[in-house]
Amino acid sequence: KDKILKTNEELAKQALRVLAVAYKETKNRKNPEKDLVFLGLVGMIDPPRKEVKKSIEECKKAGIRVIMITGDHKNTAEAIAKEIGISGNSITGEELEKLSESRFQKIVDNIGICARVNPEHKVKILDALKSKNHIVAMTGDGVNDAPALKKADIGIAMGKKGTDVAKEASDMILRDDNFTSIVKAVKEGRGIYDNIKKFIQYLLSSNLGEVLIVFIAMLIGFTNPETGALVLPITAIQLLWINLLTDGLPALALGVDPPAEDIMQRPPRDPKEKILSRGMLINIILVGIIMCIGTLSLFAYNLESGATKAVTVAFTTIVMFEMIRIESVRMKFKTKLLSNKKLIIAVLASVLLQIMVVYLPFFQPVFQTTALDFGDWIEILGVASTVFALMWIKQKMFPSRL
Repeated sequence: KDKILKTNEELAKQALRVLAVAYKETKNRKNPEKDLVFLGLVGMIDPPRKEVKKSIEECKKAGIRVIMITGDHKNTAEAIAKEIGISGNSITGEELEKLSESRFQKIVDNIGICARVNPEHKVKILDALKSKNHIVAMTGDGVNDAPALKKADIGIAMGKKGTDVAKEASDMILRDDNFTSIVKAVKEGRGIYDNIKKFIQYLLSSNLGEVLIVFIAMLIGFTNPETGALVLPITAIQLLWINLLTDGLPALALGVDPPAEDIMQRPPRDPKEKILSRGMLINIILVGIIMCIGTLSLFAYNLESGATKAVTVAFTTIVMFEMIRIESVRMKFKTKLLSNKKLIIAVLASVLLQIMVVYLPFFQPVFQTTALDFGDWIEILGVASTVFALMWIKQKMFPSRL
């Protein structure tokens, strides 16, 4: 018996699932599992997928802790965990049952492998982790897994071998039953969250700049040098044009920006974190002020050349500010310059539309614009570039603030 148990342990340590084979000859069908003749042990391997180890490593870099919960023998579980890179102490379902909730809560952060557990144990593990304020995702496929899936912050059911009950209780279904898909979903989720922040920051800063430009211009009271009438740096139809087309197209493309390269090397964000953080508000206000000062400066400078010229310069400056502002927003999230082809097309389309409005005779009376010369464009691009330069300096000085 000792030799059999020792062999069983040796096979289990090789990550094999061990079956004992025995027989007996009997005509009595009562208690057929007693007094058997032992034949031998069979070790079967159920190897983890090749990509799992890399995904586990990616989780570690992203601040995500992976715990293996299995019905396998403890030695088998430890061997597999070692192979795929899961670290931590191991515990069996039997040992878990003997521990009080308070005692288990104290050691749960050191546990990496839970072997010989049943679905009921999953709930106890889940409760202990949540008591430590962890956000917990739990996987499962059977009917008995439903309570744990329901109780988890994110219940994940298997799409291929999962029962309907498990799928109903879960928040997410893995269609390919692949752990790597969970990691990809985390990456995609983080990317979407980043894009929401980019979108909000871009639109709010642009809109604040436009509001400040009109409001400050009214307070200053710019007048037409020819007629003496009050003149604003931008008209109502120009504002509509900016918000619907030259502003709207890049904003939509910004929403599908690819995730930054370092997105899975960041720690998880605080669930209580506000999407519009203090740092973001400071950025929005700073950009609004920069846009206002730059646009009004060029507007005032060009008023001597006529109101139509000054308005055209101010109108185009706002558009260029917003085109350059896009990259300063993406810069904070370490998104590659040319990684979003849709955004490149949207920016080029917006610039082309603005050029059409400035130069085509059909659009000039509608938008009250006039043709600009090369020197005007140098001034406009020079002033509009200040938003990128100043935000770059701010990021270098305060890299942790959004």
